[in-house]
Amino acid sequence: MTKKLILLWILISGSLCAQQRPEPFQDASMWRHFTYDMGSVFKGIGYSYSRPLHWGGSQWATFGGVVAATGTAYIFDTQVSDYFVGIKDDIPPFIQEYGRVYGGPVGNAILSGAVYSTGLLTKNPKLRRTGVLMLSSASSAALLQTFLKGFVGRARPLAEKGKDTFKPLWQGDGQFHSFPSGHTVMAATTAYALSKQFRSPWIKAGIYAVGMVPGVSRLWDGKHWLSDVVFSWALSIFTVEAIDRYLDSRYSEKYNQGEKSLSWNLQFGPGTVGVLLEF
Repeated sequence: MTKKLILLWILISGSLCAQQRPEPFQDASMWRHFTYDMGSVFKGIGYSYSRPLHWGGSQWATFGGVVAATGTAYIFDTQVSDYFVGIKDDIPPFIQEYGRVYGGPVGNAILSGAVYSTGLLTKNPKLRRTGVLMLSSASSAALLQTFLKGFVGRARPLAEKGKDTFKPLWQGDGQFHSFPSGHTVMAATTAYALSKQFRSPWIKAGIYAVGMVPGVSRLWDGKHWLSDVVFSWALSIFTVEAIDRYLDSRYSEKYNQGEKSLSWNLQFGPGTVGVLLEF
């Protein structure tokens, strides 16, 4: 379903994105807003993939921190997986259902489409931009994680082959599609993008918490290792931030203009690794 939605967006917007165009006026027709927004989705995806070519020292240092955090999680993959699989029966069924179904690709596509459609129909420019950010970020990250799954070919925990087993380069076996986590990528990009619509740190924290459930659910379902999920969260944040910067050049409406932006920093210490969020 997600792949079909991505293909539809590309087909709609491909012919519209040959050149940069100014944002339509607020009183423009709905069709003009729609075509402009789909162009923003398509070009935002391309922009996110080009960013590593423009990274400087600080960006590469951050990427190195993500690699280090993923490697640290890798050390504890087996123990963490055993723990979460062991507590699955203690998780309320409605949370399991949300993590597995509604927090997956289809549920996220429906939510993103609903946010964008509401902004388009109500002529709310901030909500339109939020929808564009959600759609483009989820599409970009989903395409990348699909490629990485086949390229890396890591065995899932439920394959019972251990965390060190790989069949790389498009083996086509679904039990070797562990790295990264598609559910985590879709849920995290959607939650992080949606949170930009709100000022309150408590609302933001609530959205983040809900967005983390699908990733954690993949641990108790035995579908992914902790290191898969950690890398997927980082990939989601990087993708949303890159596309959001690009949309600054496409839209005059900014999120909560003038407020302090979020700051993500990896924290290391003796026997510890974590992520510090400042807002």
